[in-house]
Amino acid sequence: MQAKDSNPPDGGYGWVVVVSAFMVMGLTVAVLKTFGLFFVEIQQHFDELASTTSWITSVTIAVFHLGAPVASSLCVQYTHRTVVITGGFLAFSGMALGFFGLNIVWMYATTGFLQGLGISFSWTPAISIVSHYFSKKRALANAIASAGECAFAFMFGPFFQWLISQYGWEGSLLIIGGIQLNICVFGGLMRPLASNCLLEASHYETKTPPGNGASRRDKEDKPPIMHKTFNWMLVRRTEFVLYAIFGILAAMSFFVPPLFLVPLSHSLGIDESWTASLLSILAMVDFGGRLLCGWYANLRVTKTIHLLAMTITLISTSLMLLPLANDYLSLAIFTGFYGFFFGTTVAIHITVLADVVGMPEFDSALGLFMLIRSTGGFVGPPLAGKLRQLTAKYSLQEERGMVIQTEKIWICTQTSPFFISGVSEPRSALKQIVKIPLLVLLGGFLQKFKLNSLKH
Repeated sequence: MQAKDSNPPDGGYGWVVVVSAFMVMGLTVAVLKTFGLFFVEIQQHFDELASTTSWITSVTIAVFHLGAPVASSLCVQYTHRTVVITGGFLAFSGMALGFFGLNIVWMYATTGFLQGLGISFSWTPAISIVSHYFSKKRALANAIASAGECAFAFMFGPFFQWLISQYGWEGSLLIIGGIQLNICVFGGLMRPLASNCLLEASHYETKTPPGNGASRRDKEDKPPIMHKTFNWMLVRRTEFVLYAIFGILAAMSFFVPPLFLVPLSHSLGIDESWTASLLSILAMVDFGGRLLCGWYANLRVTKTIHLLAMTITLISTSLMLLPLANDYLSLAIFTGFYGFFFGTTVAIHITVLADVVGMPEFDSALGLFMLIRSTGGFVGPPLAGKLRQLTAKYSLQEERGMVIQTEKIWICTQTSPFFISGVSEPRSALKQIVKIPLLVLLGGFLQKFKLNSLKH
């Protein structure tokens, strides 16, 4: 007897799970991405500094990452469905309680902490269960699910602005919380698979008395006994540690370029109406990149670990070329390249994690990966600000100086995939690593060329 999870269906009801995960991604991360629209309204209402108000999102992001191991642990104790539904209620509670707007600390606790915990409890099991349902088509399924983040972010921008204009920021939070209750509906559609591996299935079969079919079905519907412990010992596995290092370095820069895209366009004298369209371009090409990369990875022409290294190399290159933009058209083109390759990277990095640790340990690995990666997310924005200060005296436009330096962080993210690949193919990995200093030199040459042209 072969377990269902050792031979995932790769289709059928799995596509219902993918659509459900698509919606969960949109109702969680997309809300977080567009929550900046509330900043000015909340800041004016409480008469607080911008830095004080920004802690709402900081708390949300922190709890989102730190709650991932807890969510993964609950998944192995109970089911993915139960955790997602719990996350939906937490996300709704955070927004609904934020409606009262008692004070800024209240906002930290509600739209910050509760919302972040709800996102963590919804996002983590949703992306995890997709990997359990698919094997051969795992990359495509993960890409489709993650694309919900882009699709909803594209729609939520104008929609949230309309809500604020019609109902104020308090009423808007209550309405958004009501919309997030649909996470519970889509979580309910995430039917758990019967078992996780052939060994466990055989164990249940031998332990079940002959003729007791009902007892056997009951046992198969329960989470496997062997997976009722969160595996913290993954940190001892070299390949996981190397991939976690990649996660830290990538998180240092994942959220940085979009933050400085608008200031960069302003420094080039681009009209505000055109500047806003850059974010729309970024969302659209990100969406396309995820779907296309997922489809290509599904063809299995290239190993996913090699494909990830390739996409990171391309996104690094696009960022090194970005400082050459001097008008709206060139900036839009380079933004398109960056957004597309960002989408391709995000589409497969979870799939690569499953390949690195194997599916029996995937739930634990995902929680640990998110926890470790959070350190990069915390360090990235302050480091970006420091780089901006350091480069301001060299550049005639200090916003451009930040973007020029950003690709150095991205270049660092190339090392871990190559090292992981090197565990089994050391010579091939070494040849790829040699290319990294060449990219750094190219970036330095482009910086010097552009800065000299600005001075003249």
